[in-house]
Amino acid sequence: MITSPAFAGQRFAVLGLARSGAAAAEALMASGAEVVAWDRQDVARAPFEGRCQLVDPLELDLTGFAGVIVSPGVPLNTHPIGPHAWQYGLPVIGDIELFAMARASLPPHKVVGITGTNGKSTTTALVHHILTEAGVPSVMGGNIGEAILAQTPLAENGVYVLELSSFQLDLTFTLDCDVAALTNITPDHLDRYAGFAAYAASKERLFAMQETGTALICDEDAPTSAIADRIAAAGKPIVRIKTDDLAAAGFAEGRSPSLAGPHNAQNAAVAVAICRQLGLNDATIAHGLASYRGLPHRMERVCDVNGVVYINDSKATNAASAAPALAAFTPDAAINDGAPRIHWIVGGLPKEDGLGACGDHLGNVAAAYTVGEAGPVFADLLEGRVR
Repeated sequence: MITSPAFAGQRFAVLGLARSGAAAAEALMASGAEVVAWDRQDVARAPFEGRCQLVDPLELDLTGFAGVIVSPGVPLNTHPIGPHAWQYGLPVIGDIELFAMARASLPPHKVVGITGTNGKSTTTALVHHILTEAGVPSVMGGNIGEAILAQTPLAENGVYVLELSSFQLDLTFTLDCDVAALTNITPDHLDRYAGFAAYAASKERLFAMQETGTALICDEDAPTSAIADRIAAAGKPIVRIKTDDLAAAGFAEGRSPSLAGPHNAQNAAVAVAICRQLGLNDATIAHGLASYRGLPHRMERVCDVNGVVYINDSKATNAASAAPALAAFTPDAAINDGAPRIHWIVGGLPKEDGLGACGDHLGNVAAAYTVGEAGPVFADLLEGRVR
């Protein structure tokens, strides 16, 4: 657990006791802080019975508190906790900001922050894997894996690799990353923001918090290019990344089946750039890329049987997220005379009409096997287009 004497003797309110909120409450109490916690779910409150005051902070006079910690899932654009805390002059923060505040108590280390609309999780896991394979002490946290405050502090010269969602960045104010990376920006979560510009601005805050660290921007869409231009204009260290940089540096796409496809080429390009900034050489990085097995359910290589690779991509629950997998395995003249080679098990619950982006890649599909509630719908849509 990550703790800090900086929290000792202070009072904090914690709203939401799921993964990150529970870890924040535990870390604060272990640091000697007084905690008032609340969650609507009885099961979430149960571990804190008798250990701290369990009261909804909306019902409290917050005079004398140091801050209010909320989970990233709390929508500050509609939830009353924001105005309630702000009337007392209190910051509304998350567990990542607590981590930033605790850094001074940790052994010398580096922090990598990774944000973007897509590819954050894979890039974060890939950087962590490459570092681990290279013998560099590393943990990953934030929007992936175990909450960062619940993890054991790293020894000297370790690297904390953080996946950071826009919701987490909205609750973070002093995280000065040694390396901060942006994968891409496309419209998402617009129910939480006034518009796309506000969503993009949330991502850009990661770089505004940097003092001397390097910004790595995958400069392949207009919003990321605009952010890169502003960082450069401010005179801050910046590296612009292109997916083509990967091939130019000799890192062949498909080196790992778990990194097949153009979307993963982008993820790998960002990961390579991050690891270079951390001082790893290309041979070490290449070894890590080759041994990466992928995240569960995301282009996850399950096994090879008689030359057939079985891949679990069940995290792809809509057409847009399934399409990159279909695009990743194009016909190869050296395999089966260039015939389509994907056997696609598709179905589950219907989320939208039609095949969406998947329709552009059906030429790569040798046969489709439809299952679940949406099975008959997909069978009709695929009739005459694949076997």
